Amino acid sequence: MIKIYTDGACSGNPGPGGWGYVLINDGKLFTSSGSEKMTTNNRMELLAAISALEQVKIESRVYLYTDSAYLQKGISDWIFNWKNNNWITSSKKPVLNKDLWIKIDKLNTDLEIEWIWIKAHQSDNSEDTFYNNMADELATGAIKK
Repeated sequence: MIKIYTDGACSGNPGPGGWGYVLINDGKLFTSSGSEKMTTNNRMELLAAISALEQVKIESRVYLYTDSAYLQKGISDWIFNWKNNNWITSSKKPVLNKDLWIKIDKLNTDLEIEWIWIKAHQSDNSEDTFYNNMADELATGAIKK
């Protein structure tokens, strides 16, 4: 079993952005982050998930925790209609970030992933909160790079 915690951040929207993830596999912790000079928060959320999932090389159950309803609902609910409607939303507009959604959809097909929404910026002592906050720090820290 692999647990992944992801987050994206933006200074201005659009503006400079960062993403970060925490990946836990067999008790080993791996982190990564990255940035873009001009982007949106939603793109950073998607890039965090893509970057983390691209590190999963073995067949294993993946639990991906995100505080982004856009990411969690997008991949769990909305994407089916988007694909059926040729990447057009219910409001008859092109799906934003289609390039990244296509990558996430492929990873979601290739891996066994459970997409879990977690509330952001919590201060309880749970493991999920600890790692979600760590992903947030990685994402916000990457903006300054």
